[in-house]
Amino acid sequence: MRGRPIASHSLLGVAPLTLLGAAAMTFAAAYVRGLTGFGMAIILVPLLGLIIPPAQAVVLGILLQLLIGPVGIGLIHADADRATAIPIGLTAMATTPLGMAVLDVTRPDVARLLITAVAVGAFVAVLLPKQPEGHRPGRGAVFGTGIASGLLTGFAAMPGPPVVPFYLRRSLDPKVSRASMLLIFFLTAIAGTLAALWVGIATARLFLFALLLFPPMWLGNRVGGGHFGRVPPHVWQAMVAVVLGLAAISAVVRLID
Repeated sequence: MRGRPIASHSLLGVAPLTLLGAAAMTFAAAYVRGLTGFGMAIILVPLLGLIIPPAQAVVLGILLQLLIGPVGIGLIHADADRATAIPIGLTAMATTPLGMAVLDVTRPDVARLLITAVAVGAFVAVLLPKQPEGHRPGRGAVFGTGIASGLLTGFAAMPGPPVVPFYLRRSLDPKVSRASMLLIFFLTAIAGTLAALWVGIATARLFLFALLLFPPMWLGNRVGGGHFGRVPPHVWQAMVAVVLGLAAISAVVRLID
């Protein structure tokens, strides 16, 4: 996807109607995040790539995750399965810069193929049978999930595909799964922002863009979070699978195009 030419006299180099469209996209993606605990970057980054260059869309997606991360962090930390979420999050933080370095040396066609394979794999993994009641993942599964999540954060601003199946296949309360994922994604957003600053692709313009999109993101996240407790667990899990499925289909379509 290529960003469209934008007028230099408009706000941030983006026309007002385009900015309004970005705000609507952000609201919708944040609603999904508030409801399911993930999906904002998977949905939003490809859409933003239609109006700004894709590399900037990746960084903007990371910055938005950073801004929304502290919202409700106390409750998220209390509800999360900290025994797995914290090791996964810290491991992902350590490997995020490597993901950006890999992206920098990977041909675009190969990158699209890898991202598509990950998106499809995550959808298939969610459909696999659940682990037995009381199952505790081993260290290999925990750190492997963290490594993959960090690499994908730096590579595509998509930390979710390894993390979502990790929690959805366990017999956990949706509240615990959702909080665990949100905690991990906040940590990866911190690492992604620092890595983007380190390589010089996080600009002041993108920070300002993220601040302008914060109000619709906050509102969408709040509305989605308000609906979370009203959704039965089996419906919630089905919605998560649908979001992953749509992401996989979108990735395949972009690969074909």
